[in-house]
Amino acid sequence: MVYINDKVYAISHNNAPNAKVVATSLQHPDWANPATIVAENSRWIVRGLSYCKDFLIIVYSNGITGRASTYSFKTKTISTIKLPFPGTVGIQCIDHNSNNCDLHMTSWNKPGTEYNYDAGTGIFTPGSFNKPAVYPAAYNDLELEEVEVKGHDGVMIPLTIIYRKGIKKDGSNVCLMEGYGAYGIGQFPKFDDHLNSLAVRGVVIAITHIRGGGEKGEAWHKGGFKTTKQNTWKDFVSSAEYLIAGGYTSPQRLAGMGTSAGGILISRAVTERPDLFAAAICNVGCANAMRMEFTANGPENMAELGTVKDSVECKALYEMDGVQHVVAGTAYPAVICVGEWNDPRVMPWQPGKFAAVLQNASTSGKPVLLKVNYNSGHFTEDKDVYYADFANQYAFILWQCGHPDFQQKN
Repeated sequence: MVYINDKVYAISHNNAPNAKVVATSLQHPDWANPATIVAENSRWIVRGLSYCKDFLIIVYSNGITGRASTYSFKTKTISTIKLPFPGTVGIQCIDHNSNNCDLHMTSWNKPGTEYNYDAGTGIFTPGSFNKPAVYPAAYNDLELEEVEVKGHDGVMIPLTIIYRKGIKKDGSNVCLMEGYGAYGIGQFPKFDDHLNSLAVRGVVIAITHIRGGGEKGEAWHKGGFKTTKQNTWKDFVSSAEYLIAGGYTSPQRLAGMGTSAGGILISRAVTERPDLFAAAICNVGCANAMRMEFTANGPENMAELGTVKDSVECKALYEMDGVQHVVAGTAYPAVICVGEWNDPRVMPWQPGKFAAVLQNASTSGKPVLLKVNYNSGHFTEDKDVYYADFANQYAFILWQCGHPDFQQKN
């Protein structure tokens, strides 16, 4: 909410899944009949509000990129802000007695950059507080594609693809595809120094915006939720098929990754379609969904995943449980499972059980490893542990997917 003089402005989802901006009197609020300032848009979801002296500022996202607009308190008109580049945008107005704002932008291939923005003139100048990080020249050669992939049921799935300029689409590239798809949390554009450090080595990076996330609003979330959860990993599989068909990679070069609730995604993707992947990372992942509610954090997840005490939801939990779908005698990809000893959200035995059943069942001869970090929780502020952990995960998939810099040498 934003409070300005005698009015309060708010983002409302009342009869508006993609949200609208409404206003009412601060002294005599009437939320049953507020004034609509910005109507709901079928493509753009309202994500944030701020204000300066003469304008309310509205930030939106369509799941792939962001935009922003101003609402003039004086003229009651809405104008689109011409942003410096496509990506995720955030705007803060520190001094409400002027039209000067602090605008931050980032994209998949552009580091976070701050600007001073004058809402009255529309002029951008270099930010006063933080300067953009300077990366090696190779990071300037990262190209970006935003595509849509037809899912198993015809629904179009957004897919972000990042790669080094000049790669050949002949199936020879190592590719790391990452997804999440839960709790309505979206994978919005941001410069990821981890993933882009792989991209400059010639690895194709793919980020899937699958159902269960929030890229396209609450309906997108509910499309991969409890009894519809299978759409989450099926969208991931559809994205993998698109990358292979387009020559970005091949089944011998493709790795998949899921973290936390993304453990459902990756454990079910590799058990349903082991032929599509050379390697996979189950990072602090929920791979045994039927037992999740019996953990310390389990009851909190029942609203998202369901409960075994309900017959319909129990069947859905069985479908999303990777451990339950490992079949003996199957050639599974190489898998590294990561658990954190002090993890209160996903007990380390969740990825541990997945590693164990894969080790006993797989006939591919590829390694299935379990790595346990004993001095961290679900995530950690210890950067030595943090960076070493991801370095191990990435080295594993690059090794298994045949990247020339990560092969054993005699």
